[in-house]
Amino acid sequence: MKLTPVLASLALVVTAGLATAQERVTYKSAKTGSSYYQMGVQIAEAMKAGTDGNVIVTVEESQGSVQNVMEVRARGGDYVFTTPPALVGLAQQGKAMFEGKGDPAFDEIRALFPIPSLTMHFVMSEASGVTDFAGMEGKTILLGKGSFGATEGEKYLGLFGLQGKVNLADAELSNAVAALKNGQIDGFVTAGSYPAPNVIEAAATTGVTILSLSDEQIAETKRTRLVIPEGTYAGQASDIVTTSLPVVAFATTRMSDDTAYALTKTFWEQRDAMGASAPWWNAVDEGLMETITSKLHPGAVRYYKEMGWTLSDAQM
Repeated sequence: MKLTPVLASLALVVTAGLATAQERVTYKSAKTGSSYYQMGVQIAEAMKAGTDGNVIVTVEESQGSVQNVMEVRARGGDYVFTTPPALVGLAQQGKAMFEGKGDPAFDEIRALFPIPSLTMHFVMSEASGVTDFAGMEGKTILLGKGSFGATEGEKYLGLFGLQGKVNLADAELSNAVAALKNGQIDGFVTAGSYPAPNVIEAAATTGVTILSLSDEQIAETKRTRLVIPEGTYAGQASDIVTTSLPVVAFATTRMSDDTAYALTKTFWEQRDAMGASAPWWNAVDEGLMETITSKLHPGAVRYYKEMGWTLSDAQM
């Protein structure tokens, strides 16, 4: 049967789901000025471009991943947020920071797609001569304060026998590159998506060695292994093996399947364009899907099945 122009238009709307109706979504990630807030802005721009303006994303500032999860209790179907998958598991089990704060809404959280992981960088100046963790003994290291990187860095010093054997600089991480340049510190620890802007600056202006972890050390940390490819930073002649904390964009079952499908499809279709202007998106590929340890939204599942990607039983 030949479709009339009206019926053909109606079929297109039914197939595309969001082809004619504008969908508005709130995306909550991190503090203004952080790399993850910048990612939110980039995703918003990508969604608008990739859907010809049919999906409009408003980026909201957040005080952190725990707050993002907690807000699920009061949000509707237009809510997208980022958090490490482990926090979703804790919320659903009512453990750790969610103890006594459980809510049925947590069970409705569903994943959409991975975003760049929080990646640990142990950055030492070339002048320090440090090429491994043992060499950090007696050196002055800047960990920063109150961040994931600072907490994780301090944990690693303890795990690798360096507790009390390094001098910890009392300064903010924002001063790390300047302090490294003028010799006030021998190195600094930072966590963020790679390539990290402060590491790019340090490598280009000072010359640095970014330490790799052995498989045994990675096992001790109980974090996810991640490889930063050679050439990511100036002077980096080989791969860097380090740890990471996966981060994923989530919604809830209150979001329609069509909206979740459109968001997921557009994200992956726009990833290369985002990577051309912000290299941290180039680290997001099909391999990161294994870091999603909870259920995917049915709309996202539809897209991944269309792509022929393998999904785990836990993701279904």
